[in-house]
Amino acid sequence: MVPCYQRLEKMQVMSSQWKSKKIAHWALLPVLSIMLMNLGCATVGPDYASPNLSAPEAWHAELEGGLRAKPVDPETLGHWWSVLNDPVLSSLISQAVVGNLDLKVARARVRQARANRRINQANWFPTMDAVGSFRKSRSSENSGSGTETDLSAVGFDAVWELDIFGGTRRSVEAATADLQAISEDLHDVLVTLLAEVALNYVEARTFQVRLAVAEQNLRAQQETYQLTSWRSQAGLTTDLAVQQAKYNLESTRSQIPTLRTGLEGAMNRIAVLLGRHPGALHKILEEPRPIPAARMEVTVGVPADTLRHRPDVRRAERQLAAQTARVGVAVAELYPKLTLLGSIGVESLTVSDLFVPGSRTYSFGPSISWPIFNAGAIRSNIEAQSALQEQALGEYEGTVLSALEEVENALVAYVQEQNRRQALAESAQAAKIAVQLAETQFEAGLIDFNNVLDAQRSLLTFQDQLAESQGTVTSNLIRLYKALGGGWTSLARAATQ
Repeated sequence: MVPCYQRLEKMQVMSSQWKSKKIAHWALLPVLSIMLMNLGCATVGPDYASPNLSAPEAWHAELEGGLRAKPVDPETLGHWWSVLNDPVLSSLISQAVVGNLDLKVARARVRQARANRRINQANWFPTMDAVGSFRKSRSSENSGSGTETDLSAVGFDAVWELDIFGGTRRSVEAATADLQAISEDLHDVLVTLLAEVALNYVEARTFQVRLAVAEQNLRAQQETYQLTSWRSQAGLTTDLAVQQAKYNLESTRSQIPTLRTGLEGAMNRIAVLLGRHPGALHKILEEPRPIPAARMEVTVGVPADTLRHRPDVRRAERQLAAQTARVGVAVAELYPKLTLLGSIGVESLTVSDLFVPGSRTYSFGPSISWPIFNAGAIRSNIEAQSALQEQALGEYEGTVLSALEEVENALVAYVQEQNRRQALAESAQAAKIAVQLAETQFEAGLIDFNNVLDAQRSLLTFQDQLAESQGTVTSNLIRLYKALGGGWTSLARAATQ
């Protein structure tokens, strides 16, 4: 079978020959129409093939601290926040899926993409218009009879452009891929939203724990300050020790406003993420609760599984597919377009005779258009669309690398923060014992008061860092689930409604 493009080249040669023989243009129309109807051409332009995922067989980071390379449990990954065993957090996430404004915008984009696809699909079918007109005219007395005439007409006009070379099919293909890409964008917004709600929730609980640590140390330092003042009045110590106890006390007091500011910001941020006014969730969140903690074992699978699951990678792949189809749309502009035209109706000089048999009118026939000269605009557009396809491929490959980088960094951060938390826990325990020993020895007159101050400052520092590290461990676990693309599968249907 002769390839389609070779038959088109032959048609172009024949057309040139006919023109050289000065054959009337109207005579070419039926001949070209018959030839086009019998071409049986396939859809022009490149057919899309999904690029091969270039991913390592295993993660580079050492899987320690409860990380396992076993296949990821879809149920756990879909509801990853449930491993934190915090009903308040679970409730906030459910509210965010309903009220978040970014999610509402993403839903609207999906609806827009669906409508755009229906618009492109409509080009497959003929269009029909109902028309009606009434015209009153009078001829000149100097050039005619000077009489008035009325003309009434009612009918239907139909136009159908046959998709011979697949331009419409490619446009529908592009619109379908666009819809899929925007749906993946909605999933990506969902993944980010769930992670942001959880991260800010953990941050709020961390600030509450740090506030409790600071207030507990503040009370202990107040007792030390009072004891030192009494000892100074009794002549058992100098005023220097009193002033040292005071600035240690006020230094701790100065940290509390900063922690309260951070807590307020985290709670307000959660409210905004849920689509509510700042301060709307204070009654729910102001009661202190411990920092959520998850079980130690976390399955992370292999890189290829993560890439297939992440919405941003899936979106980039669909964007590449859409742009590949647009190359075909541009290529189709090189070839002839065959349109079937028809109309049927009634026409009469009097309204009373409008619907009698003699008033019927009709016309039908094919119309063909073929771009002959456009200063290279069509081929330039093909080149531009092909360049955009190369860009989409590069963006897809870049998205794959960024996804792998995000997971690798999350794996390392989760493991290393656990090591840091363990060291801080031991430091805080040692500092607590040191404070007790320093206070006992100072009261016995065995050591200088500076040793008590140093021990108290160290205890506050280590306890504050330990609380912060506990929050960071949980936050890094959340970031790891986000990097794995967790959360969107279980709530995708609710998010699209």
